[in-house]
Amino acid sequence: MTVEASLAGRTFPPTEPYVVTRERLVEFAHATGSTYDGGAAPATFPIVVAFGAMTALMEDPSVGISLHRVVHAEQRFTYTRPVVAGDELTATLTVDTLRQISGADIIGTRSEIVDAEGRPVCTAFATLMHRGEDA
Repeated sequence: MTVEASLAGRTFPPTEPYVVTRERLVEFAHATGSTYDGGAAPATFPIVVAFGAMTALMEDPSVGISLHRVVHAEQRFTYTRPVVAGDELTATLTVDTLRQISGADIIGTRSEIVDAEGRPVCTAFATLMHRGEDA
């Protein structure tokens, strides 16, 4: 099953607010083999918030993605400012690109991550490959 072409350009509702705590930053650093010195969060920490937005995309029945057929192909971040303990973050995901190659959907997403005042913190870009039934 391929994803409908109309998915390209679609923006999904923001995630629930995620409160960044020192404890969550320490746990993330420990789980990823990075360090947390009490200042800025590890560089990949925003994936925690962005993943919530990607999960909502993949679980939306109108999208037509079978979660067990998804491969996370690429992830990158651009920062406006570092994430720090005390931030309350939400992510709003937009599907920037969609193309079909050899029976697979290649879905390019952009998650704009903002703080409680709506100020930009970072943007998480991801490429998801959704394998078709015959891929």
